[in-house]
Order: sequence, then structure tokens, then C-alpha cells
Amino acid sequence: MFQFPEIPDCVLPNKPTLIPPLSPTPNHSLYLSNLDDQKFLRFSIKYLLLYRKSPDVGSLKRSLSVALVGYYPLAGRLRVSPVNEEKLEVDCNGEGALFAEAVLDLTVEEFKGICEKPNKSWRKLLYRTEGQSFLSIPPLVVQVTHLKCGGSILCLGICHCLCDGIGSAQFLHAWADICKHPNQTPSSNPCWERHLLKPRNPLKIEYPHIEFTQTQYQHDLTTPFDLDQVLKPETLVPTSHTFHHDDIFSLKQLCNLSLKCTSFEVLSAHVWSSWAKAMCPPSHLKIKLLFSVNIRKTMRPNLPQGYYGNGFVLGCAETTVKELVHGNLSHIVRLIQRAKSRLTDDYVKSMVDYLGENRVKPDLSLSLVISQWTRLGMERVDFGEGMALFMGPLCSEIYCIFFPVYGDSCGVTVLMSVPESGVESFGYWMKNFREREMEGEGKKKSDIFMPATCTAHECHQICAHMAPPLDFATT
Repeated sequence: MFQFPEIPDCVLPNKPTLIPPLSPTPNHSLYLSNLDDQKFLRFSIKYLLLYRKSPDVGSLKRSLSVALVGYYPLAGRLRVSPVNEEKLEVDCNGEGALFAEAVLDLTVEEFKGICEKPNKSWRKLLYRTEGQSFLSIPPLVVQVTHLKCGGSILCLGICHCLCDGIGSAQFLHAWADICKHPNQTPSSNPCWERHLLKPRNPLKIEYPHIEFTQTQYQHDLTTPFDLDQVLKPETLVPTSHTFHHDDIFSLKQLCNLSLKCTSFEVLSAHVWSSWAKAMCPPSHLKIKLLFSVNIRKTMRPNLPQGYYGNGFVLGCAETTVKELVHGNLSHIVRLIQRAKSRLTDDYVKSMVDYLGENRVKPDLSLSLVISQWTRLGMERVDFGEGMALFMGPLCSEIYCIFFPVYGDSCGVTVLMSVPESGVESFGYWMKNFREREMEGEGKKKSDIFMPATCTAHECHQICAHMAPPLDFATT
């Protein structure tokens, strides 16, 4: 049984306050695009930044109020559209962001020492509102937690319907720049412009959008596999594995010499394959890899500079477990590359139209979801007392995240939760790259980590864990 290190409870000396924009902002409602308003994005992205020295809280509050003048939708509230009850909109009422201040009886080094990866006790580091629904949660929640050594932990919850990762980073950098240089004009120009992603009239759905369609599969040739019969999931255990430049170079060396690929492509292929080997579902099942792809420069015309809405879509690669387990790395990389190449301007517009007609979520029944945070630059956010010592997610139950490594510009840490019974196996396959060379030579491997068969009972358990349920209601 895995034991999760617990951090002590935070002490809040005062009640949280609302930080409104410093000056009056437009009082109106704003449209959310079909990419913003997807049901699977109705949660908050939660970030954690650890600082050696705590910025002045008064300066943080003042600069936040200035930043919210340009980013005033973050000071509003979500509500159901009066025109279409299936859609949300932003009520720009200037109510403000929620700001909490807390104290934690740990030093920076103690926090880093006992918490190598996120666990459920980290939730104490972001104030939980008492709202009864997702709509009652402010789009922006901030908590600054002071450590006894003079350091601090800054946690943010930003509504995913208003910002994607790039948009969140843009806002955070703008806030930090204002805090660090209060007398300078803000350098960023936030751009809303969600109408650029409105569906066409009439709708023109030109492609099969497999990222939203459920995979068809059977347990055997005669018996349908029924996901409704899945058993209660095991404990999900957060795991993290760091890949430095040499590790990623070694992975690329395992591909065909003629294949050019990015670090993201080869690492995603390796993670997808390792995950399939550790979960050991039946070899004939088809499983998907879903991964976020920035479309700001894909659209024609491009989305404007400063666009901080959801400017991404999900790429979708699909293959059988057999191919992931026994196929070579080059083949898996090509699947990912083909999935990326499909995401043209026409494809994205077709997807926007598809979402206008079908209020659906991505197929997570047999899917691994990867989100890349390595290029957001959040680790460089500096409020005037130096850059963060660590930047990462507050929680790890939702999907696999690639985030940067402190002090290594080429490094990537892979964070994801897997069923407790699969932790050792997943770690083995993630670390042992050279097993792939043995596969190519046809050498026999021990089946300690890769059972040849899987019972119906085990198969139900596995599929219950392959895509952990999203927690839409929490901040």
C-alpha cells in the first residue's frame, strides 16, 4: 500500500478577499467559443509555483488589480447563456478574483523533501470555495502560502473555459511584470476575440472526428465488452519520471535514422507504449492517445497576438495494444505525427462546427491524455524576488502532464497517475529504453511485467483506470 506524504494543514489568519479590477471595466456578457465551452473543460487548471523568497503580499494584490483591468473577464463570473442553456457565457460584473493568504509550518527545503510529486494533501494550498456548482466558483482563485523560512508557495486555479495553458501563462507573466515594474506600461495586450472561432452558418462538418467517437472493441470475438460493468477503481498513485537531454536523445536514436521527430513526439510515443505495457489490456483492443495542439498559427487567418482563450484542439492517434506493446518506436511516433498533420485550418473549423451540433466530450474510455506544459515559460515567472524553484500542477489525477525541469532547459518531467498495481511495471518500462532494442532483435523478455493474457475481471479493472474520471466540480 502506497503511503502518501502529508503536508501540515495551512493556517489562514484572515478570510479570503475579492480583488476587483483597479479601474472600471466593461459591464457586459461575453461569448465563449465552442472550443472554450466544451463540457470536459469545465474545471480549473491548478498551478503551483514555489519561491525561495516571498513577494510582498500588498504588491501582489495591487498588481493583480491592475492586471485584471486588461483581463477583466477573469474578474467576472460564468453563467448559463439565456439564449442557449447548453452554452456558458461570462458575466463581466467586476466582482473580482478570490485571494487567500495562508501560513504553513514548513521550509522550502522541507516541502521539496517530503513532496517529490503532487498528492492529495497539496489541495490545502489552494482555497476551496463553498460554491454548490462549477458556476459559483470564481474564474480566478489565488492562494499565497508563507513558509517559515521566508519562502512561499503561490497556487492559482484558472477556469479552463476562459484560458488554456498558453493563455494562463500569458496572464501570469503580465501580472508578474506589473508587480516587478509597477511604473511601466504593461507589455502584453490581452485579446478576447472569441468570435473568430464561431461555427459557420450553415455548419460544415467535413471530417470524422474520432477524438469524440467511442472506440469500438470487444473482449473476445463473441462477447461485447461492457464498460458499464467496470469495477471500483484501485487507488491511483501519482508517478513522475524525469528525462534529461541525453535520455531524449537516446529515445530518438531508437527510431529509424530517416525519421525526424520532436522531443514531444518521441517522448509521447514512449509514454504511450510504456503505459500500455504496464496496464496489459488484451492485445486486440484499440486505445487512443489524445494530446493538446496549439492552433493559434494553424487558423487562417491566425488568431491574434495576445489571444488567451482556448486556442488548442486535441490530436488523436489510435492503434491496437499489440502495436503499442510489440511495435517499434518509429511506428508509434509516425502515428502521432499523422495525428498532428490532420489538424489543418479546415479540420479545426469542421471540429468547431461539429461541437456546435454535438455537445460531446472526448472519448476517454480507452485513452491516454497528454498535456504539454514545457513551453509555457511559467517557471520563469518572477514577481520581483526571483524565478520559481519549481513549477507544476497542484493535482495529478486528471491526465499525463509534461512539465519543465528546474535548471535543465531540455529536461522534461512526466507526471501521471496509474493504478497502484501498475506503478512498478510502468516505472520499469519508462526507465528501460533498451528493452526496445531487444524487441527489435526478437529476444524473449521476462513476462513479470508483461502478462501474456488478461482475464475478463482484470480487463474490467484495467479499463476502469485507463482514463481516470475528470473532477469538473473542484477548484
